[in-house]
Amino acid sequence: MNSIPVSEFGFPQWFALAVKPRFDKAVARALDAKGFETFLPLYRRRHNYGARSKDFELPLFPGYVFCRFNALTRLPIVTTPGVTHILGAGNRPAPLSETEIASLQIAIKAQLPLQPFPFLQIGQRVRIEEGVLAGVVGIIVSVKRSVNLVLSVTLLQRSVLLEISRDQVDLEQNFNLFEETRDTLAFPPAEG
Repeated sequence: MNSIPVSEFGFPQWFALAVKPRFDKAVARALDAKGFETFLPLYRRRHNYGARSKDFELPLFPGYVFCRFNALTRLPIVTTPGVTHILGAGNRPAPLSETEIASLQIAIKAQLPLQPFPFLQIGQRVRIEEGVLAGVVGIIVSVKRSVNLVLSVTLLQRSVLLEISRDQVDLEQNFNLFEETRDTLAFPPAEG
């Protein structure tokens, strides 16, 4: 089998777009207006000004917008004002893991508090089995009365923190993020 990356087969996939500082929302709006499916996960942050305070919606992954498109027709994406480039290797865009994007979308839709968190590569991987977050996959970083679950975007090496109840989590069996990412990118089979 030849080793053509999946992104060159010509069907829409999720990609990470690097954008100019503070252009996240403008790029997402512009791409939406062009008819592309975008995903810009936001979180609320309160800033206190003496006796006053104000809530802000900030990007969970500043400097990045997720967009679903066909990699063979990426010109409308890269010509959007504010987009600096599509993440990938050289001039080949690298598609994001569908599981990672779906997990983030489910967590955002559930309107639970999320916050940026350092990317982790080790730790116990779990899948939420019930409730509004059923199907979400993440890494446990602490267990007390609740579970802190980290949802990651491997390509960006960025993560977000989600706090959930202990009884919503079940250990994820036979799940290897490297294998899923490898399959998504369609690396050639190992020789030997």
